[in-house]
Amino acid sequence: MKQVVQPLRGGPVRVLDVPRPTIGATEVLVRTLSSVISPGTEKAVTSLARSSLLGKAKARPDLVRQVVAKARSNGVSSAAKAVVSRLDSDTPLGYSAAGIALEVGEAVSGIRPGMLVATGGAGRANHAEFQAVPGLLCTPVPEGVSAQDAAFATLGSIALHGVRLADVGPGSKVVVVGLGLVGQLAARLLFASGCEVAGIDVAERPLATARASGVYGLREEGEETTDAVLTWTRGRGADAVLLCASGASSEAVNRTPALCRDRAAVVVVGDVGLDIARKPFYERELSVRFARSYGPGRYERSYEEYGVDFPAGHVRWTEGRNLEAVLDLLASRRITVDDLVTHRFDIGQAGKAYELIDSGSEPYLAVQLRYPEDRVEQGPVRLRKPSTRSCSGVGWLGAGSFSTSVLLPAFRQAGFQRFVSVASAQGLSARKVAERFGFEQAVSEPGEVIDDPAVDVVVIATPHDTHAELVLRALRAGKHVWCEKPPALTVDEAEELTRLAGQSPGVLFIGYNRRWSPALTAVTDHLGEASPRTVVYRVAAGELPGEHWYHDRRQGGRLRGEMCHFVDSCCALTGSAPEVVSAVAGSTGELGLADDVGLLIRHRNGSVSTVTYCASSPAGAGKERVEVLAGDRHAVIEDYRRIVLDGRRRSWSTQDKGHNAAVSTFHAAVQGSNTPAVTEQLLLSTSATLAAFRSIQDAH
Repeated sequence: MKQVVQPLRGGPVRVLDVPRPTIGATEVLVRTLSSVISPGTEKAVTSLARSSLLGKAKARPDLVRQVVAKARSNGVSSAAKAVVSRLDSDTPLGYSAAGIALEVGEAVSGIRPGMLVATGGAGRANHAEFQAVPGLLCTPVPEGVSAQDAAFATLGSIALHGVRLADVGPGSKVVVVGLGLVGQLAARLLFASGCEVAGIDVAERPLATARASGVYGLREEGEETTDAVLTWTRGRGADAVLLCASGASSEAVNRTPALCRDRAAVVVVGDVGLDIARKPFYERELSVRFARSYGPGRYERSYEEYGVDFPAGHVRWTEGRNLEAVLDLLASRRITVDDLVTHRFDIGQAGKAYELIDSGSEPYLAVQLRYPEDRVEQGPVRLRKPSTRSCSGVGWLGAGSFSTSVLLPAFRQAGFQRFVSVASAQGLSARKVAERFGFEQAVSEPGEVIDDPAVDVVVIATPHDTHAELVLRALRAGKHVWCEKPPALTVDEAEELTRLAGQSPGVLFIGYNRRWSPALTAVTDHLGEASPRTVVYRVAAGELPGEHWYHDRRQGGRLRGEMCHFVDSCCALTGSAPEVVSAVAGSTGELGLADDVGLLIRHRNGSVSTVTYCASSPAGAGKERVEVLAGDRHAVIEDYRRIVLDGRRRSWSTQDKGHNAAVSTFHAAVQGSNTPAVTEQLLLSTSATLAAFRSIQDAH
């Protein structure tokens, strides 16, 4: 399928052929018929991508802090690789579209295949021939509304949410500052609500369009414009002002108080500068409100990803119900949008649309993209001819940052030579990984990788909740399998994996890489035969933002998703499998997603290990510190860069957590090396982690 993207390294917008996306239980697959470019938002995305590294850093200081934190914990080299990997990616564009529903997830209600639906992007791509859309942001289009008009629904929802926050009704006098596309839609929605509307802009074309729809259009001329607004409001000032302008300047917001009556509402809809002079707002006791995109539900994982709607009695106007409201207004003709379209381009010519917006060579409002109505999905996106080499063919599932910055380079270095196909839920990332690492093709479905006779080795680096199913499927197909941790999230899954691993001709490996690190290997060599051992493993992991996927209960949280690494490291350091495991979680938050966990293991050889995992990350403390005592031997590992062996220090120039050595061991196993004991140990570490999780549940 064709998809519109902006390379993060800069340059022009591109239209790529990528595999179509796949959907989950709460999503809908839609074949797009029409989409509308959001000039303000999308121009901001393209401008940021084309800025220098310094410009990107100034615009996103939050990402700079993440890079600095990663450099402190994992080393500068690791952080640099992550940055390079990120810059090599493409940003999908678009969020307001309409099309035909093709597939509907089992947890979605109210949508059937064949329906014309309006779609909201919620951070995903909508300028694409096929979209995977959250079910609550996929709304049936009423009879009589065309796909071209329905494609405005999400943009209309942004404007409608701003109108709702203004808290105005029939007879209210409202000023809209900035008559771009969202401003025009806001004015029409205000009219539909019975309000009187004045619009302010600096350009004649948007003013003319607004006047034609009934707006009292005023060119921005400072005091003269303010006087006109005061006259229009009978000297009182506007009941509300919607700031729909965009730009870094704070001029628009600071001239707003002069337009307002006492105690009016100011709603910030556009991305404007907010260096506010306090006194004018204080003197009129103005309420400044920020419109968060399409409405309640936006950026809420439970709403957009889990498909959990808010009861209408508690939240009447969610982002999904705002979509419905805009479509109903279009159906009744109380608002119209067709006259806002100034330019239309076929999807293949999308680059020209963005050139128009970037250059400002001619006036525009709504720029619409058209899609073929008879589009037939084309299968794999082939990037190079199939190899005729007899070496093991690698198939890859998942295309996240860890795959591109760490795992794929390790597989190349280990000696894997033929990379056959790669799949990801979002086809764009599969295409990018295929281009960068020399895969023969990019595909949509995991089955297209697993069932490919040219694929001998399947690498699973997908979201955690998919691992067990995909590992079992690949083992049943007789493939060699590398699975990133964790391979299972439940005891039943782990037991089935253990059973099948013993029967399949394929080798199963799990990405518990630390046991192969130079630091851990040196420590175990130093300890020799000394036993039993005591291991104290401390992890200062650092806090994660609320929207991080580790806080998604479907992915197992930090205990099952990351602490499994340290459990396996303890097993490697003691040279013994776990026998008894228990754990306690911190008192805050959901138990299964606890950031602070203490874990205790008694090993079969009498050794004892403790793992203390916390969200604290004091400067200078390092992320991982391991201390091992056995008889008269003592060893310390500091962030896998330094070790202390009975007081003698040793260090490495870069952090090495054993990724390359682990993959080399897997490569040897695929070539025929006997490694069933290693596989058994890795599975026992998984079972121990799940036992720790169960002990937390039992204790509460």
